[in-house]
Amino acid sequence: MRRLSIAFLASSLCAALMPSLAPASIFGGWTEQRFSLFSSNDWQQSANGVAMRSDGSVSLIWRALPQSEWGTRKAAWQWSVSQSVPPTPLDRKGGDDRDLSLYFVFMPEAVARANEGASIRKLLAVKEARVLMYVWGGKHGRGALLPSPYLGARGKTVVLRPAGTGTHSESVDLARDYQRAFGAQPTQLVGLALSGDSDDTDSAIRARIEGLSLN
Repeated sequence: MRRLSIAFLASSLCAALMPSLAPASIFGGWTEQRFSLFSSNDWQQSANGVAMRSDGSVSLIWRALPQSEWGTRKAAWQWSVSQSVPPTPLDRKGGDDRDLSLYFVFMPEAVARANEGASIRKLLAVKEARVLMYVWGGKHGRGALLPSPYLGARGKTVVLRPAGTGTHSESVDLARDYQRAFGAQPTQLVGLALSGDSDDTDSAIRARIEGLSLN
């Protein structure tokens, strides 16, 4: 995942934090960001979930959250992988492919309000920005907390499933994981992103995520 840097997430989300633009459903209406003109995942969106095909490619979809969701502290979803990338080291730049990553982007309320309408590139340049990345993939055990080789102090990876196939339900405590990752209480959850990455290993992914709920 060599292209996934601060510039990666910055240019990838490119989301203005405008509550009126966020769709009522968590799924449906997400925007894809490619990292190459010639390589992209295939995302199939519905009201309840997203199916993703990745063939030696990488991209993500994203959405900003309305202010009514900024106080979210827990999340749950179901996901499945029928074809997986091989196990990779997620804490090293390059070669860190993964089946699915679900990103939770946090910012302090005052900062978020002051930057409504700004691109994510500008938002992630603010030192208070933080990103929790829940991952299915890699060679690490469930619950491993890894530094992001791309986001530095702004991002942490939480491994939920190592690389492989199957179907699982997840329930995460964002407040607890934020405290564990960053040593502080969480700020406001302003955006979400979902990525799949098979370009470094030139492999393939067939995956789906559905039933995402925030509370």
